[in-house]
Amino acid sequence: MAQVLKRILIKLLWVGVVFLGITVISFWVIHLAPGSPTDLQTTLNPEVGQEARAQLEELYGLDQPLHTQYINWLQRLVKLDFGQSMSGDHRPVWDKIKERLPLTFGMNVASMVLTLLIAVPIGVAAAWWRGGTFDKLSTVVVFIGFAMPGFWLALLLMLWLGIAWPILPISGLTSMGYDAMSGPEKAWDLIRHLILPVFIYTSGSWAGMSRFMRSSMLEVLRQDFIMTARAKGLSSRVVLFKHALRNALMPVITILGLSVPTLIGGSVIIESIFALPGLGQLFYQAVMSRDYPLIMGSLVLGAILTLIGNLLADVGYGLADPRIRVGQGRNR
Repeated sequence: MAQVLKRILIKLLWVGVVFLGITVISFWVIHLAPGSPTDLQTTLNPEVGQEARAQLEELYGLDQPLHTQYINWLQRLVKLDFGQSMSGDHRPVWDKIKERLPLTFGMNVASMVLTLLIAVPIGVAAAWWRGGTFDKLSTVVVFIGFAMPGFWLALLLMLWLGIAWPILPISGLTSMGYDAMSGPEKAWDLIRHLILPVFIYTSGSWAGMSRFMRSSMLEVLRQDFIMTARAKGLSSRVVLFKHALRNALMPVITILGLSVPTLIGGSVIIESIFALPGLGQLFYQAVMSRDYPLIMGSLVLGAILTLIGNLLADVGYGLADPRIRVGQGRNR
C-alpha cells in the first residue's frame, strides 16, 4: 500500500511540475510577441493619447513587471478563475471556453473514432498481406494522404462540393431558418455542416495511424509466440486477432494519448476555414487580438489535455498488454 501511495504522489508531483513549467513558458512567450491588448482600443482611434493608453495598461495590470503579472495570474488560477477577456465583450474567459468546447470536442472524438475504424483495419490487412496488392495500393493512398495539406484539401472540397456541385454547406454550423426546423431536420442540418470538417480531421490522421499500425503488426508477427501459436495449429483468425492485434496496439495507444491535445491545436485551421464557432477559432481570435487571459486559458486547457492524454496512454498500456499490469502488481 505504501508503494502505491508513493507512486501516486510521485506521479502527481511530476504532473504539477510539468504543468507549472508549461504555464511559465507560455506566459513568457505570449508577452514576447509584438503588440498589446490595448492596441486595438488605442491605435485605431486618433483621439486616444498616451495617458489613455497608460490607464488601460494599469486597468489590465500590464504596467506591472512580468513576474508579478504571472504570480497574479497563477493566484487567480488556483481559485479556478481564468480572468476576464481583454477583447470583445470582456466576458469571463471560462464562459467563452465552455461555450466552444462541446463543438470542438465532439468533432475530434468523431474524427478519432473514424480514424481508428479506418486505420486499424488497413494497417492490419497491409501487414498480414505484406507485399500484396492491397499493401501496395494502401501504401500509395497513405502517402498521398501524407503529402496532401489539410487546408488545401479543405479548400478543394469547398470548391467542388460547395460551389461547383452544391451538395454540402461550406461555412458555419447551421443554415438559415434553423430555428424553424423540426428536431430531425436540425440534426441533419448539423450533420451536413460537419461532414467536411470531420472528413478533413480524419484524413489528416488516418494515414499516419495506419502506417504505425502496419509497422507494429509486422514486428509482432515476427515474434516467437506468433510462430508458436501457428505451430499449435491455431487458425489465422485466432492468431491475428487474439494474439497479434492486441500486442500491436501499443504504438496506436501512444499516438491516441498524444493526440488528445490536438483538440485545440489541430482545430485552429479547420475551424477558421469553415467558420465554425469552436475552441480553435476562439484561440485564433485571441492571438490576433493579443487577449492574454484568453490565450492562457486556452493553453492551460491544452496542457491539462496533454497530461490527461499521457495518463490515459499509461492506463491503455495496461489494458492492451497484461504483462504491464502483472509487472506493476509485482512492484507493489
